[in-house]
Amino acid sequence: MPDRHDDVDAWLSQRIEPLPPPPGTFELIKRRARRRKYRKLAITAGSAAVIVAAAVTVPQVVNLPVLNPKSTAAPAGAQSRSTVPSASSSASGNTSAAASSAVPAGPGPVPGNFRPTSVTFVGTRTGWVIGQALTPGHCASQFCTSVAVTHDAGKNWSGVPAPMAGPADGASGLSQIRFLDLTNGWAYGPQLYATHTSGRTWAQVDTGGLRVTALETVGDRVFAVWASCTGDGPAYAVDCTRFTLYSASATGGTWAPVGTSTTGLTNGAASEAAQLVLTGSRGYLLAPGGELYSGPVDGSGPWTRVSSLVASCPVGPARGNGQPTGALLGAVNARDLILACVSASSGTSPSVSTQQKFVYSSKNGGMSWEQMATAPAAGVAFGLAASPKESVMLATDQGIDLLPAGEGSWRTADVRGGAPAGGFRYIGMTTDEQGIALPADPSAGTVWFTFDGGQSWTVSRLNGS
Repeated sequence: MPDRHDDVDAWLSQRIEPLPPPPGTFELIKRRARRRKYRKLAITAGSAAVIVAAAVTVPQVVNLPVLNPKSTAAPAGAQSRSTVPSASSSASGNTSAAASSAVPAGPGPVPGNFRPTSVTFVGTRTGWVIGQALTPGHCASQFCTSVAVTHDAGKNWSGVPAPMAGPADGASGLSQIRFLDLTNGWAYGPQLYATHTSGRTWAQVDTGGLRVTALETVGDRVFAVWASCTGDGPAYAVDCTRFTLYSASATGGTWAPVGTSTTGLTNGAASEAAQLVLTGSRGYLLAPGGELYSGPVDGSGPWTRVSSLVASCPVGPARGNGQPTGALLGAVNARDLILACVSASSGTSPSVSTQQKFVYSSKNGGMSWEQMATAPAAGVAFGLAASPKESVMLATDQGIDLLPAGEGSWRTADVRGGAPAGGFRYIGMTTDEQGIALPADPSAGTVWFTFDGGQSWTVSRLNGS
């Protein structure tokens, strides 16, 4: 009987041919594989979209520059359209509105009809002017106070941010400007504002209702005269009494009286004046009664009385900007002082006005005086300047009179193109050779420069004037 195992073995040993799949099987497999791949890609993209959406919608805390800061400075060349309420301080002499650390727009053009009322220089090239510009009612805000700067000794001017205040008007407004360096500056008369950001922002200083009639700065401090006044309009510094010398750190801080001897100074008149002069190491304060006080300018101690002017040289009442009408004080250095004693003027117009002007010098810090010259009678003196070389200059309503160092004869300075109408109200020397002067009429829109020790003067016109 045959063995069945042999048949099975023979069958198993044969080559097996797999059956072919149904038609279209491989195409179906490819299509399904592609669909799985697409689904994975869609899931990946959807996840990425969710992540991106989360990055957009989740709040992030970041520090961004403020493009329109609320500060007390107006943009360059014009006043800001937004007004900012300022918080007042209960302590006299404290800043009443913190200056923003944001930087407004850079320098721009000088606004038209710029009428400078004060000028200040640090070095020989960089200086600032403050005044009113444009026309009230047509400024960017209710204020038209503007500031301009030059970095090339008056060849070009640019508009920069100004304090948010109006012109001098009784107890409010500003008319004067001083800078210590490229960072720290002050606008005053009668209110007081300070900048410690190169003029990019300004903050008001609370003076407790007193008016600032004079301000100067040197070293690392600033000094100012605060008084009780009742003058109206632009004549903010008339009808003043009880003058006090205040000081503060030039980089900011609380203002405080310098000492008891220079507090509440008065001679009992209804309208008084005081004058402040600083040198590199000592300062001088001419009080209403003719008393001269002196002290260190580094804040190391109070100021004390040095002497009194002779009876023939009364300080007199103040002009509208605070300058005395009878005595004008200047300094060559910490020990050498110059004093002009002027009489009441005669004449009804600058072209015919005359005035006696006696000029004295002191070589011992004001302890004693001796007459050095008699200035020309023509014109009424409004300002006095002394250069480090001891040249003396008087700004009058007719021009500028010069007494060169070492000479005994006065000269009429060459005001090229002719003196402006009404002459000059301010004069100051930056170096032996370079100085500046402002016309009595601000509408001239000019600043005048000398580069030869006061012998000749050339005009610098503010752009847009």
